[in-house]
Amino acid sequence: MNAQQIRNEYLKFFKEREHSIISRAKLVPQDDPTTLFTGSGMQPLLPFLLGAKHSEGNRLVNSQTCLRSQDIEDVGDNRHTTFFEMLGNWSMGDYFKEQQIRWFFEFLTDIVGLDPAKIYVTAFIGDKFHNIPRDDEAAEIWQKVFAEKGIEAKIVEIGSQKDGDKRGIKPGERIFFYDDGENWWSRGGGLDKTPIGDPCGPDSEVFYDFGPQNHADGFGLAHPASDSGQFMEIGNQVFMQYRRLEDGSFEPLAKKNVDFGGGLERIAAASIDSPDVFNISILWPIIDKLQAISDKKYESHTESMRVIADHLRAATFLAVDGVTPSNKEQGYVMRRLLRRAIRFAFDLGIEQNFLEQIIPVIADIYAEDYPEVKARRMEVVSILVKEEKIFRQTLRKGLRELEKMKTNGLTGLELFTLYDTYGFPVELSTEEAFKQNIELSDNWRQEFNEKMNEQKQRSKTASQGVFKGGLDGQTETTTRYHTAAHLLGQAMRIVLGELTAQRGCNINEERLRFDFSYPEKVDANKLKQIEDIVNEQISKDLIVTFSEYPIAEARRIGAYGEFGDKYGEIVKVYRMQAENEDKPFSLEICGGPHVNRASELSEGGKRFKIIKEESSSAGVRRIKAILV
Repeated sequence: MNAQQIRNEYLKFFKEREHSIISRAKLVPQDDPTTLFTGSGMQPLLPFLLGAKHSEGNRLVNSQTCLRSQDIEDVGDNRHTTFFEMLGNWSMGDYFKEQQIRWFFEFLTDIVGLDPAKIYVTAFIGDKFHNIPRDDEAAEIWQKVFAEKGIEAKIVEIGSQKDGDKRGIKPGERIFFYDDGENWWSRGGGLDKTPIGDPCGPDSEVFYDFGPQNHADGFGLAHPASDSGQFMEIGNQVFMQYRRLEDGSFEPLAKKNVDFGGGLERIAAASIDSPDVFNISILWPIIDKLQAISDKKYESHTESMRVIADHLRAATFLAVDGVTPSNKEQGYVMRRLLRRAIRFAFDLGIEQNFLEQIIPVIADIYAEDYPEVKARRMEVVSILVKEEKIFRQTLRKGLRELEKMKTNGLTGLELFTLYDTYGFPVELSTEEAFKQNIELSDNWRQEFNEKMNEQKQRSKTASQGVFKGGLDGQTETTTRYHTAAHLLGQAMRIVLGELTAQRGCNINEERLRFDFSYPEKVDANKLKQIEDIVNEQISKDLIVTFSEYPIAEARRIGAYGEFGDKYGEIVKVYRMQAENEDKPFSLEICGGPHVNRASELSEGGKRFKIIKEESSSAGVRRIKAILV
């Protein structure tokens, strides 16, 4: 069974068990200011696991695309990727351990076809100090389901990962108790790091055994929680059954939740009994194309091909979700992924543009199961190919500069120059220095950080005086332009497509400037359509009102908002709606200010007029407009 089939069978399996299939969240979180990316399947559902009601009910299932940029340096081995999919199912106060364990085991063995003799599981060992018992319930359920397959499943206490390294496993042992470093879930980590008031609980992880030949030296004896390579975690069942009190103790929850996450890539690797996740159907076509382009073999250039395949897959989905390469936040990570992929392509002898050959392969892999990939295919290719061309130009210049600098060793100032002038991430510069045997003096990192801090301070100073929503002051004129920006954004989504995303806004007394993701110049006909829609809505004298909602509720009612990391728990939602119409023209999260009625924009016979459309950065266009 290939990865695409596993994904679809998983959704079907849980739909048959009364779960609602929900859409994946974007890779850029809409309401979580603590992280740049959606890094787990449960992350978008955390408000509901903490008590909020989900509109689709209390049984949910999906496949969530995830990105963990902190894993970027680990990519190159046989199991780490920055981009991955998490199969997830959730019970909000409904079923609990018995059904969850049985269903997942049934899915793995009866649907995917895994050999149950190769499956090993873990559970929480308990903690006497915190008065939390060993999770015998989970262990006994596992023992029963294994017995039903005719498999002996001895239960054994391990403790910590280090304890496991010393002890290993013995014949017949299949269910292992570990401490809170391995088998306890909370938002903070272990027991003592569990936030006060939070739900939390033991978890039960599921591992696939690829055989002792994959146990690497230097890891002690083999056991499930070891990182040696023999065992690979393919799923984790979190049983939220406790809440931490103010005195640090834990009390049982009256309403218990299940949060399950299983790595699609890892389950697919287990299904073909390969410890190399790059052999699966959603990664191997990329590798195969790289072999054809480079005339090199995967076996001899394994690391480079893995890095390129992973990084370009991640960059493709970032572009699908509206991210464009830049020098800050998500755009910086995207640029770093692309540039690392291009640099590793040099190791394959690929020194010409190649993304236009690889990205369509990635798009084809996902087009059927993710319609948004198919819808934005041409735009994504355009954005990524453009970034490759830009970087190859700067790469040549930067490498020449690096060659000039190497005589006396690289300083922090020179590394900052390579970053500031040529767009070289410091990691790329240091990697190239290592490859070319160029020395770095001893305080290069301090020098580099000092220059970066100076740059940040300059940026901060330059942005002082800019108000919420990009307003330079809050006069009657800027308030009108701010309202016009909402009308413009909605009109653009109507004409250019729903996936057109706002990327910035700046307003002053003279004009409105609006940045948005789009792969090409917007032609005059479409600009005229956008302009006409805005003026039509102004002529309807839309009534402008707002209400305050919890962010999750605002999303549920369909409020638009691109800047999730800037929103608090309670947000204002502005509604612009004609008196005689059932639906609002615009429903958007915003801090204000706005006019009371759209007719205020046309006072004195003024009309909305687009005066310029131009490029802002790679994949980002800019419109300037006035009321005249």
